[in-house]
Order: sequence, then C-alpha cells, then structure tokens
Amino acid sequence: MILVETDASESQMAEVGRVLNGLGLEVRPVGSGRQIVCVTGEDLQAPVMEVLGAIPGVRRVRQVGRPYVLAGRESGAEATVVRVGRAAIGSGEVTVIAGPCAVESREQLLDAARVVAASGAKILRGGTYKPRTSPYSFQGLERRGLELLAEVAAVTGLATVTEVIDERSLEAAVEYVDMLQVGSRNMQNFHLLQAVGRVGKPVLLKRGMSATIEEWLMAAEYILAEGNGQVVLCERGIRTFETYTRNTLDLSAVSLVKTLSHLPVIVDPSHATGRPELIAPMSRAAVAAGADGIIVEVHPKPERALCDGKQSLDPATFTQMMLEVGTVSRALGREA
Repeated sequence: MILVETDASESQMAEVGRVLNGLGLEVRPVGSGRQIVCVTGEDLQAPVMEVLGAIPGVRRVRQVGRPYVLAGRESGAEATVVRVGRAAIGSGEVTVIAGPCAVESREQLLDAARVVAASGAKILRGGTYKPRTSPYSFQGLERRGLELLAEVAAVTGLATVTEVIDERSLEAAVEYVDMLQVGSRNMQNFHLLQAVGRVGKPVLLKRGMSATIEEWLMAAEYILAEGNGQVVLCERGIRTFETYTRNTLDLSAVSLVKTLSHLPVIVDPSHATGRPELIAPMSRAAVAAGADGIIVEVHPKPERALCDGKQSLDPATFTQMMLEVGTVSRALGREA
C-alpha cells in the first residue's frame, strides 16, 4: 500500500504508476481524500520498497497483512467519525438511532419521531423498502415512505436513515434521507455496495446473519474502495443453534472490530434478540463493550405494527431505556 501526499501533482502520481507498471505489478488507486494506491502481487522486496518510497510525492510504503486495506487500522487512518445531522458517530458520544421498523403512515411515524427526539436520540430510522422473508408480508411504502421520512425530519429536526435494497431504491432514497442502510441480507450484494459507495452519503452496514468478521469488513471495503469513507458498521446478531432469541448477539465482535478497524461500530439489539425485554440490557452491555451507538425499533403501538411489532419498544419502555443507556455512558465518561 502506497500512501501519496495529499498535494501530490498529477505528474507525481503518474510517475508512481509508471514505476509500478515497470515492475510488473498490478496497480489500483482507491479511496478519496487520503490518496492510496494498492499494489497486488508478490511481496515487495525491501530494495523495491525503498525505490518506491523515494519517488517524489510518496509519503509512505507499507505491506498490509490483511485484505481489508482501507477498513483496517493498518491503513494508518485515525478513528473515523461519521457525521449524520447532529450526530457524530465514532466521536466518543453514544449515538442512538430509533424509530419504527417500517414507515406505515404519517401519524405513526410522527408519533414515533416525537418520542425519539424527546428521549435524546438523534437519528430516526424507518424502513421504506422492506425485504421480507415472506412475499405476502408488508413490503413498505417505498417512495411515499421516503417522502414521509423527509417531512417528519423537517418537523422534528432528526436526521434519517432507511434501508436500500437495490439500485432503484438507492436512486430514490438519496433524494430524501441523510444516511443509507445496507441490511444483513445485502451485506454481500457487491454491486449494491459499490453503488452505495459512489453516492457519497453516510452508510450503515449491517453484518450478515452468517458472516464472519472478515467478510463484514471486506463488505465495508467495497464501499470504501469507491471513495466513500463514511461507513458505520452494525452488529445485529448472527444465526446460531439458539432458538430462544431471534439471533445471537455477538458483543465480542464490537470490541474486536474496534481493534481491527478505524470505522465506528453500533449494535442493533432489536434484531439480535427479537425480545423487547432484552433490548435495554443488551443496549447497556453494548455501550459497556465500546459500541459507538445503538439502533432500536420503537413503535407508538407495537401491537398494531405491520412489521416486527413483537420486538419493538413502546414509548414508555424506550424512554426508560434511554435513561439507563445514559447512566452507563456517563459512568464510562462518554456522552449520550
């Protein structure tokens, strides 16, 4: 991996490419802001690395031991802070994202958003395109849902995030929301990841239900390689043999990924557990494990929800959970 000075001229960049091509190495510029050139092939020998390091405009040459070049800490990047509205995810504060699984109506979304805002959360979640296991389940309001998210955001001052499931939904969502979510089912939809990376908006990337940590980070690499460094990783539980919970929340992944990557990590206890009585305890535990935030499902009337009502918190329970998360955050010297 060759890090080039940010003020390197085009001629200097061309010289880097000329030398590398002359050595028979495959070269690929990646990223944005920080100028990085990835070289693949046999390990570079010390004399070759010295030659590359002496080229004007080259700041550093290093060998990378892991395949996620941009997502890993070996890239030399400082901890990434992703700004979404008033939230600064990864800055040390605990960011809470909350709202209904699916946007159902203006009244439902506005009621949920008012609870979310009053409790101190900064980002409103709401599904508008819903990839469901059953084709007969509610599939979302699509563009109308996006319009409602934008309308309610203007009223409450909250930033917004919604899931995109293909390039058609991505094209629509970028007009209305502040952050894009790639769900667990699409974590390895590489064409979608590349398209999201080219858009440039902040991205919430959920871990696949059967994905290893390396596969998760490699999915982030697809987005980063397109020039979008605003990626937030989300642990949402993995599929195991256990049946009492919807998934198994892998909190060890939070602490581990924080050592492997500079990207912020949040936790989704709603999908991880599928049980409302476990959401508050797992939210507290997530903060203690070092998570940069949590994302939870909140519905004004969970018993009437068209999607994931059984794992959604009602307003009173969510408000209490926020108080508890705040207590843990302050005990650790973090803002909430």
